[in-house]
Amino acid sequence: MLSTSDLAGIDISLADVVDTVEGAYRTLHAGQSDNPRKLTVKPADGHSVAYAMLGRDGSRDVVAIKTSYKHGLDKGREEQHYYTSLTVYDDVTGLPVAMMDCSRIGSLRTPAVSALLARACAAPGARSALVIGTGTQGRLALPFLLTTLPDLDRLMLFGTHPEGIEAVREQLRAYYPDREVEVVTDLRAAAGNADVIVATAGGHTPAAVEADWLRPGALSILVGHGLAPSTLHRADRVIATSEAQMNVTGTDMADADGKLPAVDAEFPPVLAGVTAGRHSATERIFAYNSGLVVTDIALGHRFAQLALAQGLGTEVALWR
Repeated sequence: MLSTSDLAGIDISLADVVDTVEGAYRTLHAGQSDNPRKLTVKPADGHSVAYAMLGRDGSRDVVAIKTSYKHGLDKGREEQHYYTSLTVYDDVTGLPVAMMDCSRIGSLRTPAVSALLARACAAPGARSALVIGTGTQGRLALPFLLTTLPDLDRLMLFGTHPEGIEAVREQLRAYYPDREVEVVTDLRAAAGNADVIVATAGGHTPAAVEADWLRPGALSILVGHGLAPSTLHRADRVIATSEAQMNVTGTDMADADGKLPAVDAEFPPVLAGVTAGRHSATERIFAYNSGLVVTDIALGHRFAQLALAQGLGTEVALWR
């Protein structure tokens, strides 16, 4: 068993996370892994949502299931509860490897995917980035972007929570002490000056970047909220980590008829170099980052390896 505190004590570089996540995508594209569509349950009043995701990593020979439960979606951030776990099994020996809190894994995996999307789909010579939101996903977005796009020289942040803004600053200083983030209040102007936008805000955010605000060649990556549906429906090219998952979790971006546009390409073949991320420097691209469980499995297994090497965790006799 690996608890929140066990995992918090594991030192892992951003480059290690990016490489692990990229490897999971490449293995999936090669047909060696399985990533079925996630299962979802949600009450009629929408106060909670739960997901179950099963997958198999063919390069690591492990099977795992991830569960995710969020309560209080109708309330403010401080009243919400979120729990997620990952259980990993060795598909060679048939034995369980670990059960772990998956929150840190998710907080690393998601911005790593956004950074890979940016590397593959940003316009050539991209120099400016805007992050919308200062929650869990927003706090590491800039350090990961700098890991894959080191030439970014203008880093902007739009947020409404002072403690979250300070947390973003702290994370950036921790990984890139020579870099500064520019807190913006004019979202329209900031969006118009950004080559890459990563929208990670919560459902109550006032932010809603419109397609008309974007500069030619802009890449908009949706993780949570902060982009208006027009950025999707009027994009020149739409990329999704998984079109099936986008159709399940992206319904808030549907048009007046409740429809989402077709995806031009899924991300695994883009990352593998089989499909182009973009076709021109002026295309406005919308990318949907919903996360794939194979990336959680790969990163969770990596954490389990590091934990075993460091003597972390508690061995339990659950099946004895």
